[in-house]
Amino acid sequence: MAAELAAAGDWLALPGVVCLWIAVLIRAPGALRSREQRGLWLAVATAAAAMTLNLPAVVTYAMSREPSYAHTVGLVRNLIGVLSAGAVLYFVAAATRGRRLQLASWAGTVLWFAVLVTLDAGAPEHGTHTIPTAGTPVPSLAYWLVLISAHLIANTICVFVCWRYGRRSESRALALGLRLFGLGTAFAWAFWFAYLLKALFGSTWALPALPLMMSLHGLLRAAAILVPTVFALRRTLADTATAWRLWPLWRDLVHAVPYVVLTEPRTGRLLELLWPPVPRNLLVYRKVIETRDAILILGEYVTPGVPELARGHVAGTGVPEQRRTAAALACVLKEARRAKLAGLPGSPGQPPRAPALDLPAVMRASAEDGDLEDEARFLVDVAQAWASPTAAAFTPATRTA
Repeated sequence: MAAELAAAGDWLALPGVVCLWIAVLIRAPGALRSREQRGLWLAVATAAAAMTLNLPAVVTYAMSREPSYAHTVGLVRNLIGVLSAGAVLYFVAAATRGRRLQLASWAGTVLWFAVLVTLDAGAPEHGTHTIPTAGTPVPSLAYWLVLISAHLIANTICVFVCWRYGRRSESRALALGLRLFGLGTAFAWAFWFAYLLKALFGSTWALPALPLMMSLHGLLRAAAILVPTVFALRRTLADTATAWRLWPLWRDLVHAVPYVVLTEPRTGRLLELLWPPVPRNLLVYRKVIETRDAILILGEYVTPGVPELARGHVAGTGVPEQRRTAAALACVLKEARRAKLAGLPGSPGQPPRAPALDLPAVMRASAEDGDLEDEARFLVDVAQAWASPTAAAFTPATRTA
């Protein structure tokens, strides 16, 4: 069992480091511009650097060189690890808006740096830093206790804060990110606690699991900082799907009422999505607003009595109850669009007419919360009904029947 754990940890080490670096590079532009995310990004970036220097291939290569080279690699790895611990504390301080903890995190990092460098310089000449199974820790027990204390203190505080604020947060993305980061930090805490037991008591029972703990820590931290990116991508895909479904309805309505369009539309459905005429995050918003405005204007071209006939027509075609309002509106809009394009009453030069279609009332009855998402969802149902046989079958003959 121990051999399998060690092998799994060694196998997962490189993928864990690669995932960390990918996450660091993806999040760098946004994180460096945000004060709140900067500490988290720095913690993950420095952890990625330390884990890179701790890869089995890197350690083997360093050990094959002269002792001074192995010593330098080991010292740099440990100092970067302390910087990562300080960045974790800074992230916690930024998340809790603790000004004193922010100052303490950097003061503690500088102090740990100074103590580690002093203890390393004062130790007898040595190679790589290690705690052997038997014998004295290199460069000294004090050096390792200081290093371990930095990680355990930072990780303990981080796990506590991530768990506490992850449960309280109303944002799903923030709660998930905090929980993933806290779980990854818990694996790092277990890693360093096992090293503490080894340094103080020579305990080696947990050593086979240490590489796996560190690899899981890296993967979970990578996942944590990618949560905003994943949620943003998910929103973009959802908006793209909504815009794609709305496009046929929007195209036909704005063809009849072109002056509701803010910007010149693209020539095709696919081009509209690949190269939107507005910022991509506003694409669905503009489609919904322009569709709604077109419907409001076309309401002036609805013949009195047509909405009631449309509802009766839809009820007789077996449309599910929850979709009947959208299907009836699609039928009414087809007639209103035909009237607008044919120049019937309501057109320029014709006597004005009070709207026979009260769209605000329809939307209030159909949208649960009345927000943009509910409105877009309802208009998607209308767009689906717009191209259905039910709407196509609603003809002037139907109205007079």
